[in-house]
Order: sequence, then C-alpha cells, then structure tokens
Amino acid sequence: MNTSSLENLLVERGKHASLWRRWRFPALAAALALAALALFFFLAASAPKLRYLTEAVSEGPLVVSVSASGTLQPTRTVHVGSELSGTLESVLVRENDQVRKGQLLAQLDTSKLKDAVARSQAAVTATEANVAQAEATLAENNATFSRMQKVALLSGGKAPSLLELESAEAAVKRARANLSSARAEVSQARATLMTDQTNIHKATIRSPVDGVVLAREVEPGQTVAAAMTTPVLFVIAEDLTQMELHVNVDEADVSQVQEGASATFTVAAWGNRKFPAMVERVDLGATTTDNVVTYTTVLKVANDDLALRPGMTAAAEIITARREKALLIPNAALRFAPPAENAPDTRSFIARLMPAPPRRARPRTAGRQDGTEPTAWILQNDAPQPVTLKVGISNGSHTEVLGGELPAGAEVITEYQEIKK
Repeated sequence: MNTSSLENLLVERGKHASLWRRWRFPALAAALALAALALFFFLAASAPKLRYLTEAVSEGPLVVSVSASGTLQPTRTVHVGSELSGTLESVLVRENDQVRKGQLLAQLDTSKLKDAVARSQAAVTATEANVAQAEATLAENNATFSRMQKVALLSGGKAPSLLELESAEAAVKRARANLSSARAEVSQARATLMTDQTNIHKATIRSPVDGVVLAREVEPGQTVAAAMTTPVLFVIAEDLTQMELHVNVDEADVSQVQEGASATFTVAAWGNRKFPAMVERVDLGATTTDNVVTYTTVLKVANDDLALRPGMTAAAEIITARREKALLIPNAALRFAPPAENAPDTRSFIARLMPAPPRRARPRTAGRQDGTEPTAWILQNDAPQPVTLKVGISNGSHTEVLGGELPAGAEVITEYQEIKK
C-alpha cells in the first residue's frame, strides 16, 4: 500500500469516528426510548384484572349473644361443723344421702360434757344453800337491831349505847350485801349449768336444712378440734333441682348483659344438650385474673332431672338481643373497600415483571369510627357503586340493615381478587 492510499484510509476512518462521536448519544437515547415504550406496552398488556366476589343480602332471624364460661353451684350450700372439741362417737350419713332438717348426722362423745353438767348442778345447789344461809343471817341481824331500837326507846336512849346500835345496823347491811352476792352466785351457777347442758345438745350434730350430702369430711373415732375456726364435718346442698351457674363476663361485654336475659349453656358430660338458663344477677365488683377484668354473672338453672352436678364446667351463651325477622348483610360487605382508581404501583421493576398471586382487598371498618354512615358496594356495569346504609345490631358475621337501598337478594361485594391477564 502506498503512502497516499494509507493517508486516504486514515482520513476516512477519522470521518467515521467523528460521525460516531456526534451521533452516539442521540442513538443511545432513541434505543432507550424504544425499550421503555416496549416495556410500557408489555406491562399494560399484563396489568391485572379485578374480579369482585359478592354475597346476597338475606332475611332471617338474628341473635346476638355474649360468650362466657363458669361452674355450676347449688343455690345454697351449708357447711355443717362443730363448735365443740371432742371425739366423734358415730357418723350416720355418707355422700349423696338425702337428709331432712333436724336429722341426726353425727354424735360426739358426751362423757366429759355430762361430768361438767353434774359439777354445774352441784354448784347451783351449793350457791342456793349459801343464799339460804345469807337470808338466815340477815333475818337474825334484823331481829337484833330491832330489839336494840326498842330498848333504846324504852330507856330513853340510856341503853344500849350508840356504838352498839351502829354496829347492829352495820351487821344488817353486811348481811343484806352477802345475800345479794349469794343470789348472784346462784345466777352464775345456773348460767354455767345451762351452758353445759347446751354443750351436750351441740354434741349432737343435726342437719340445719333439707338437702343432699355433698361431702363428708370425718370418720367415727376422729378427734374434732374446735380452736380458732369451726371444723367442717359435712357439706350439704339444700336443693339440687335449682342450681346457679356462675360465669365470668368480660368487661367489654358486661354492659350488654341485663338481669332477666335468657341464656343457654353446655357441659362436657352432656355435649349434645343445651340447657336453658336466665340471668339472675350481674355483680358490680370486678375480678382481675392475669390482667383480664371480668364480672361474675349468676344464671338461674332448673335441674329437675338432676342431670347437672355441682362443680361442672359450663360454656354459656347469654342472649343480649334478638330479631325474629331482619334484613341481614354480611359484615365482610361493610368492611369492603374497592381499590383506589389511578393508584400508583409502588412495586419494584423486578416485582412487576414477576407473576403474583391474586390479592384480596384490605378490610376496612365500615365508616362508624370516623362518624360517617356505613357503606356497602354493589356492581353496576361491572364497576363497584357505593350504597349508604343504616345498620342495627350485629352478631359478628351478619348485621341488621335498618335503612338503605338494599332489598333482600341484592348482591353486595365482599372482596376482590387481582387476576393476571
């Protein structure tokens, strides 16, 4: 290759390099624009389609209840004990025995008690003798004082002396005081005798009520020690045909529970049977367990067939409101909110290219917390349209509709799903 040809080649290459340096940035920008346009049409073509799920508005009964648990107890339980210490001579009843008021349940050994009665009777006799002796002494001193007064009157005050008269008068007063003391000792001795006789009566343990023996805590020959507290010998339930169910109602629900409200409950022993009950009392005092505040509520229960037993654990449903026929809307429809129109897609570029599973609408509270009316959504021309409602009570799954433009059978939107094209 000669020198002129080499120079021409270098000149041509210089021209091409100059052109590349001049047009490389516009060409790169155009390529990026075309790529972005292609990506836009790709994403637009793959934008998810919304599918709305609906549920019909229905008519039917609506029951609102509060759940609580507790234990069954007799309406009245009596703990029979002994005020006296001693040895049990006999025990005459066992668990489940029916007893009548006044029936003999157990007998303490009364040997020492009878000895105490005998001593008290002797003390009464002794004090009564002291009274008789004091009365005789008083009578003697009165007679002596009277004679001295007569002698002094007849002698013109010369005899007896004034000292002798004063001594006789003092003797009368001492005799009268001794008589009062002796009579008080008689009253005290008689009171002790009555106490000892009462103790003999208390040594016989009898049933204070009609009922059934739930527990027997003692056996014959056992020593009963009645010191600071009265020992419990028997536990008697007065009437098991009428019982009480004590349940713990949460503080969030206690305002809904009223006296006279009806309820039902179940127990494990009769799993397929629901027992009726009625709220008899709601306690004002609270009980706190593990930072949970509850209020004891007493339910009255009929137990005519004696199927229920004290101590059984029960799960109760207390009815707080009832509608025999109401227009019902699912609560999911009141929580539904459609996706915002033209909302920006905040997902990353890679995330938008990746396939995604269907998404549900995020639940919302139906307008009550911000002061607005509850709203439901229906489909019109494949687009959700809002319907303002007036609602009543709710059982957690359905809510009573009191007003609005939703007839029975209307389809309301409960959720939506995003489906890729």
